[in-house]
Amino acid sequence: MPEHDLWLTAIFNHFIPGIALWIQNMVGIKVEDPAHPWANWAVMELLVFAFMLVLFPILRARLSVENPGVFQQTFEVFHQFLYSQTEEAGIHHPSPYIPFFGTLFIFVLFAGLLGLIPTFEAPTMRPMVPCGCAIATFLFYNLAGVREHGLGKYLLHFAGPMPWLAPLMIPIEFISHLARPLSLTIRLFANMYAGEQVTMAFLGLTYFILPAVFMGLHVFVVFLQAYIFALLAMIYVGGAVAHPD
Repeated sequence: MPEHDLWLTAIFNHFIPGIALWIQNMVGIKVEDPAHPWANWAVMELLVFAFMLVLFPILRARLSVENPGVFQQTFEVFHQFLYSQTEEAGIHHPSPYIPFFGTLFIFVLFAGLLGLIPTFEAPTMRPMVPCGCAIATFLFYNLAGVREHGLGKYLLHFAGPMPWLAPLMIPIEFISHLARPLSLTIRLFANMYAGEQVTMAFLGLTYFILPAVFMGLHVFVVFLQAYIFALLAMIYVGGAVAHPD
């Protein structure tokens, strides 16, 4: 059963269906309904991207050493928090990695909070969006490890500390690393989907005080999931760039 188009998705499908059709044909995806090529999750994801593209230039334009505003101070606290968390994850020089962790955290956060706005939905409640974030994290930490050690030395990490353990450790490490994107995807998708369903169920039952409680709980879950996702990315990068004694 096809999903009901949100009003913004309906606008995309009415005015610019050709872009979605071109992208799907380019990557070899079969278009089930050419009249509705845009899915809700894709349009909501683009909305989050657009918000972030507007947010960061505004922040940059307001940066001031002499007179920092509340907006700047909030993001400075956020940056310092990410920096300290990255150091605790075992990364001794966090600066090159902070932009990725920060972008990941903000994207997951805003995508989750979007579901609290009427007539919108959280794109992270669809498995495709968490899967994309998980794959990006997987590629990022492996590339960080290769850049830090070189390809040969990085691959030696999979062999374990002792040469005689290599036949056992290589399959275990290989499966463990391949399981990370799946784990990240299921964790974020399941929590966001469950939170969205619980919130909508109580909104359908009553429109008084009780839904506000669950909406507040949903906000807490969104913040928690964004933090956990970014924290796991930090841990994976920390393990990839670590120099064993």
